Amino acid sequence: MKRIGLKLLAGAMIFGVVHTSNLLAAPADVLIVAGPRTPESLDPAYPPTEAVHEARRNIYDRLLVYKMQKDEKSGALVENFDELEGALAESHEVGPDYKTITFHLRKGVKSPAGNEMTADDVMWSFEAGWASRATFHWYMSEFLKIKDLNAFEKLDDYTVRVTLPDPSLLIDKIWANSDIVIIDSKAAKEHATADDPYAARYLATHSASFGPYYVEKFAPGKEVIYSANPNYYRGEAELKKVIFREIPTSSNRLAALSGGAVDVAEWLTPREIALAKRSPKLHVWQVFGNYSHWIEINTTIAPLDDQKVRQALNYLIPREAIMKSVYADTARETKSIIAEVYPDYTERNFHYSYDLDKAKQLLQEAGVTDGTKIELAYRNDEPVEEEIAVILSSVFKKAGIDLVLSKLPAASLVNRYKEGSIAMFFRRDMAIVPDSAYSANLFVNSNSWVNYTRYKNEEIDKLINKSLISTDRESRSKDMKKVQDLAIDGAPWIFLFNPGYQLVTNRSVKSYSWYTPNGNSWYDFSKGK
Repeated sequence: MKRIGLKLLAGAMIFGVVHTSNLLAAPADVLIVAGPRTPESLDPAYPPTEAVHEARRNIYDRLLVYKMQKDEKSGALVENFDELEGALAESHEVGPDYKTITFHLRKGVKSPAGNEMTADDVMWSFEAGWASRATFHWYMSEFLKIKDLNAFEKLDDYTVRVTLPDPSLLIDKIWANSDIVIIDSKAAKEHATADDPYAARYLATHSASFGPYYVEKFAPGKEVIYSANPNYYRGEAELKKVIFREIPTSSNRLAALSGGAVDVAEWLTPREIALAKRSPKLHVWQVFGNYSHWIEINTTIAPLDDQKVRQALNYLIPREAIMKSVYADTARETKSIIAEVYPDYTERNFHYSYDLDKAKQLLQEAGVTDGTKIELAYRNDEPVEEEIAVILSSVFKKAGIDLVLSKLPAASLVNRYKEGSIAMFFRRDMAIVPDSAYSANLFVNSNSWVNYTRYKNEEIDKLINKSLISTDRESRSKDMKKVQDLAIDGAPWIFLFNPGYQLVTNRSVKSYSWYTPNGNSWYDFSKGK
């Protein structure tokens, strides 16, 4: 282990990620983090990515949050999905018809600039989000069915009410979502212009918020420096400064951590995590939450438009072999479109295991001939996806399917699956609101803007749309389990694994928390000896 560690450190120094000046431990109130990429933008309207989720979690705060509890197995703090509590809103009330929610804002909340939050900031944030027709607008219109800004009302300086056209059990849950943020409108307005009335250009590279940190420096492709908000309503963060450094190669991130240049290494490969577990200097935090890794199937491209073909591909996955050879036994099988930790989850209809004969039979029934070519795309910076793709290429050939592997830059991959020109592609994602109807609507409702499979099942659509406005919890649960059953049979995905969220730190990092966006909340972290 010592020899391996020296090799890692040497490699890191070659790549320039470990400098001799960095080998001295950072002060106890400074955390240095190595991640694959800096956030693409700080703008609250920017589409969420892994890096954006984490930045948003640390810069901005929400009206409501889930109460935290300790997970005894991992030692991490995790969200209790059964108990919402106040954050920027000290309290809230949901109307008996589930069509109104009233927020009573916490008084004395201040931004790093010293501006006190009032209902004007909340309303301005809503207006800016609606005008962007991006993230906020999508959550409000897609899930709460809000049609215009008249739904949002300032009652007084510290009270805001939101009125829905239909009842919804998401009426309170959705506000704990870290994509729905409250902006310091006074700070933002200083940078607004006639052609940019909501200061989007400024907010793309700066923060204006009431959260635990503000952005001191944003150098895309290099680093982000977060400094603690001295006025934060929960008390100033124990870590006064968090320095996030972009180190694209995962082995270099592990090397930097092993060599003492950083305190935290994000998004390591399963093999690197297994290696880290053997080091007495490192600690691996792991939570099996809502994260999932699967292959999306474009159901409009032949022969994938045939359900039998999609089912056949699921019978061709050697899950046990991939679990051992690629994930080093650090993952779990994904057996539903709903996260295993969410209410109403069921795997009762999951019937896929490796069965070459069954797959051949289904392909024959669908009229698929030997040598049929199907494209499978993956990101060029994802070694796990490449390993799985190579394994599947070999296995699929036994059933007469020739996989055409496409290794693409992330931006090119996204553009192609958005336009619908890729037959199959890897996707690693999660639904960040812990609700079955929200999750199902996100992934398999034919009207969802992120249903890149183009999958359409009229019964599924009907059950989801009914559940989004239903307040009958028992009926809703039954319907959502039926949706999962139907989706398993419909097979718009090749179901793979829940890799869990795994974070590797040095032993000085004494606390860790997990949230549904799978980004780290540095306010919850601390360092010791």
